[in-house]
Amino acid sequence: MPFAPINGATLWYEVRGQGEPILLHHGYTASRVNWMPVAERLQTDYQVILMECRGTGESEHTPDGYNLVQYAADVIGLLDHLEIERVTFAGHSMGGGIGYILALDYPQRLKRLVLMAPIPAQGVGEITPELREQRLAERRLGNRAAVLARYRAMQFRADVETEAWFHDRVDHIFNVSDGHFEGSAESMRDLNVVDRLHEIHTPTLMIAGAVDNLLKPDLLDFMRLPNATLDVLARAGHEVAVHEPERVAQAIASFMTHGPITGATLLDRLT
Repeated sequence: MPFAPINGATLWYEVRGQGEPILLHHGYTASRVNWMPVAERLQTDYQVILMECRGTGESEHTPDGYNLVQYAADVIGLLDHLEIERVTFAGHSMGGGIGYILALDYPQRLKRLVLMAPIPAQGVGEITPELREQRLAERRLGNRAAVLARYRAMQFRADVETEAWFHDRVDHIFNVSDGHFEGSAESMRDLNVVDRLHEIHTPTLMIAGAVDNLLKPDLLDFMRLPNATLDVLARAGHEVAVHEPERVAQAIASFMTHGPITGATLLDRLT
């Protein structure tokens, strides 16, 4: 598996398939695993690039750099390493926050943007300080039982959210670096680009899960994007690519072919 020296960190990445490049970025305390079912479907028609940010998966646990701005710079660093000028960037959850920053700070490097269950553009504000401290304490104390119980309580897709999947997800939470676990959470909380969403003219696809508690803020953010289309999957929660990999792959492939189609774009054809 290849690694690249990017901005002072040794980052894991993988390139699959051939064709137009799509870079898939995971969410908070996650890894390539969450995108893999979609990557396996897209790689027959596209060059799919998977990466893991510093502090997660097989990438280096660096002493610093755990914030969305640095993660966005690391994406650009990997594109430079691969000699790719422009790419379709797809980010899940925290990766969607990275996508917002890429579209605002590096628009010339994006051909398209896919936001899958992205964190809100005005920050992850629904987690109270008490709940945040509780989750930090669970990880510091190695309280796997508490984290497993929370995931089991939220299960609604037993066909994919199996006991093995729960344990794998909890493994990821306990295996990321302390810097990633705490710094990324703080950076997501402090994100505030909602008043700049109108500046994002990169063709954008937002994919949301109807059973995700981020659905409402995602819809509000979508309405502020001037060049975006929306796909809401009825049987998906926050782990959209795990719950509905075929539907997600189809949505991305259609977007790659047709771009953002909305009622407004259809009406434009009449003028």
